[in-house]
Amino acid sequence: MFSRIDLVARQNIPLWLNITTLGCGLALGLGLATSLLLINGVDFRGIVNEFILYSFINERGLAQTVTRGTALLLTGLGTVVVLKLRFWNIGIDGQVWLGAIAATGIATYDVGDPSIRLILMAIAAIAAGSLWVGIPVLLKLRLGVNEVISTLMLTYIAFLIAQHLLYGDWRDPSTSFPVSKTFNADSERLSQVGFGHVHSGIWLALAAAVIICYLMLVNRFGFYLTAIGLNVKGAKAAGVRVSLVVAISVLIAGGLCGLAGFTIVAGQEYRLTQFVVHGHTFSAILIAFLARFNPIAVVPIAFIVAGLFTAEDTLKTFYQLPKSMMLIVEAIILASVVSVEFFARYKLSFRLKTIANTSLSEESILPDDS
Repeated sequence: MFSRIDLVARQNIPLWLNITTLGCGLALGLGLATSLLLINGVDFRGIVNEFILYSFINERGLAQTVTRGTALLLTGLGTVVVLKLRFWNIGIDGQVWLGAIAATGIATYDVGDPSIRLILMAIAAIAAGSLWVGIPVLLKLRLGVNEVISTLMLTYIAFLIAQHLLYGDWRDPSTSFPVSKTFNADSERLSQVGFGHVHSGIWLALAAAVIICYLMLVNRFGFYLTAIGLNVKGAKAAGVRVSLVVAISVLIAGGLCGLAGFTIVAGQEYRLTQFVVHGHTFSAILIAFLARFNPIAVVPIAFIVAGLFTAEDTLKTFYQLPKSMMLIVEAIILASVVSVEFFARYKLSFRLKTIANTSLSEESILPDDS
């Protein structure tokens, strides 16, 4: 008989268990997502063709996947850094918007010499993303304001700033649509690498991945992140300057998101539009959770998620599926992975009921003869 069942957190999670639970979570999520698409009229052959063959094998589809994955890789890396601290940055879209706006501003006003304008656009985007997320981190560290609320509110403000500019001074006079003027092809666009529409921003994203991997896995900075995420008071007691580490980490994350905005406007759109940013927050969080907060795993997973978006475009065209359907697919996959992760982080401890055999002595039974 069991007298008690306890839920105990695992101290050291073995690699095989991490891999097994991740695989089970993905299998469960993909199975449920496939069932949902089948119910909505997508045949199984179409799912295989769009999600696997076109997105990752067909040359045109693969090029689209890599192009989309560039920005997702940058936002995913930034999200891994802050979630390691348990800082919930829900304003990723806002930071991407600010990066795109800053880069467009450099191009619109012809700042600097044309030979270095792309560099100035990238620097401005990184600075804008960092400064935008710097507001929530300052509010959290100084006033204790919840970062979920502040980052989310700033996203709406960033979008409204973009709307104001696109319907105002930055509107291209040659068109009636709310878009900025097209970037100069010689000095304000990222060069193509020779594979579809894949641009040189992919090298920026991969370089950022190498730097983040070094900081989190080799440098002591990664140890500080883990220590703060596990126990803030313990990290302080060990001498870690918690406020400084949190501020630097969040600013790095904001800079990466701003850089993502730069790669979108300078490598894909070649101008600022209303549709530059769409759903990067949720996608970046999905990537971070699928990667188990490991920056190395972020690289392949970012491109896998990008493949979902590539398939989404085709499914919307041929099967008339709404965009919300793909968001539901992402949500199902994320929920499945997070749910199954429970079995990796915790275990059940069973305690047996023990019955004490009390031996009664003869003196305790027989009456006293005296």
